[in-house]
Parts: sequence; C-alpha cells; structure tokens
Amino acid sequence: MTTETMESQVQEVLDKLRPFLLRDGGDVELVDIEDGVVKVRLMGACGSCPSSTITLKAGIERALLEEVPGVTELEQVF
Repeated sequence: MTTETMESQVQEVLDKLRPFLLRDGGDVELVDIEDGVVKVRLMGACGSCPSSTITLKAGIERALLEEVPGVTELEQVF
C-alpha cells in the first residue's frame, strides 16, 4: 500500500470520528505516518483533556487498527 493510500484511509477514519470530538469542543489533526505509526495532534478541548489518552487509545487507535491495513500504533504529538 502506498503512503498516499494509507494517509487517505487514515484521514477518512479521522473524518468519521471528528463529529464526536467537535461535539466536545475538540478536534484531531493527522501529523504524519511513519512505518505504520500514525501521529496525531489533539486540538481544542481534547488537547488539554485528562481523558485524552483514553480517547486516543480506546477510540481512535482501535478504529484505525480495524479499518486501515498497515497501521500498527497511534501516537500523540504536541
């Protein structure tokens, strides 16, 4: 799979999850994909939320692992 294809699929998953984050005053931005590791930045209320790690691991990472072949991990960058 090309990097562009993977990036497109990751963006598609993030776009599906975005309304839930926006509802809580936050958002997510794709920063980079490197060797199967998707790097995202949480913004708005999500960036300072104490539950953001749980949101990342339980929600976003699970969706990416299920829907995008080649994704191995999700990493938050600041």
